[in-house]
Amino acid sequence: MNYKIEGAIRRNRKNFIIFGILWLFIAIVFVASFSYSKHIASLSGTFELQKFIETFSSSIMSPLKTFTKVFTSGAAGDYFSTLIVATIIYSVFFFIGFVRTAPKNEYSDIEHGSSDWSQRGEQYRILSKNKGIILAEDNYLPVDKRGNVNVLVVGRIRFW
Repeated sequence: MNYKIEGAIRRNRKNFIIFGILWLFIAIVFVASFSYSKHIASLSGTFELQKFIETFSSSIMSPLKTFTKVFTSGAAGDYFSTLIVATIIYSVFFFIGFVRTAPKNEYSDIEHGSSDWSQRGEQYRILSKNKGIILAEDNYLPVDKRGNVNVLVVGRIRFW
């Protein structure tokens, strides 16, 4: 299970910064505009949809001004409650995307036919570093080994 988390982190390393910037953009532009418009539209005691639409369309055009108006007009409570809901929804989508990029099995990103399957010289219990039949770079099958030393070579030979 640990390989899935490590693989997903390795694949999404660049995306974490993008996800953070996108969350900040959503928090400043959309959540601030929405909560400020909701606060202004419900000042009279009832929610006025026309006033909400007018305020939202004008506040989304100047998000930094709206962000400061949120705290000066007393809409900070609405902002933080809306931000929590938006963060939960954003986190659910982020988690779904993170899980979907996890490798399907332990060998997903390993090149087939290479010696990447072994770690820290593990292959040299069977193979030799120095002499024998060449299998790959720095991997030789020793000819003085007891037991089965059969080798299957896959490839093609060209005759000109």
